[in-house]
Amino acid sequence: MKIVSVAGTKNTGKTTLVTLLVSELVKRGFKVGTVKHTHVKLDLEGKDTWKHREAGAEIVVGAGRDETFFIVTEDMDLETIISSVQQLHQLDFLVLEGYKPANYAKISTSSLDDPLSLAQVDVRELDEESVGKLADLVEERSFGKLANLDCGDCGYENCRQMALAMVKGDAKEDLCVMKQMADVILKVNGNRVPMNPFVNKFIENTFLGMISALKIKEHGEPQKIELTIQHDINQ
Repeated sequence: MKIVSVAGTKNTGKTTLVTLLVSELVKRGFKVGTVKHTHVKLDLEGKDTWKHREAGAEIVVGAGRDETFFIVTEDMDLETIISSVQQLHQLDFLVLEGYKPANYAKISTSSLDDPLSLAQVDVRELDEESVGKLADLVEERSFGKLANLDCGDCGYENCRQMALAMVKGDAKEDLCVMKQMADVILKVNGNRVPMNPFVNKFIENTFLGMISALKIKEHGEPQKIELTIQHDINQ
């Protein structure tokens, strides 16, 4: 899943540009999601879900005929949001509205001094052809969730340096060794732990061998298998 942010000052057409990009990418056959950063409360006072939260619920789920939404009583950081989106849907692109400090490719709707910027545009002057060119840039130079391990195996000093190279078109994501070993991802307390190729393959083969006798195929051909171990050190 590649990620691009539409960033800029207030009232410069960020939402308009997001909708144009989403429409163009969907027209090209991609599955697209969005995340909007806002400084206002999302739930409306007086609504039933608002009453649930006021009563003390830590998480509120609204389930309707055509949609489901989750309200969590905490300010989640962007990396956690992206990971949650990846768990919920298999997307090709995630378009962010806002998040100027994020280390992802950006299209700016106002003056933005950021080396990760793919382009700066005046939304009022956009036409179908220019939106298509922006979508081309997003396809070619945006990238997915960074490993943020700074292992240096890609040849760059750290993940940010590689991100800068990808935005310029000087590098591709397949240089990232950690992404190549994404078959097995180990996290402790939400933090990813780097593993060398031998350990990665050893864990994969051992785990798959252990569960081969279980009735997992009744849930469909396994594409993604998840194991969570809840460990309380106080027990």
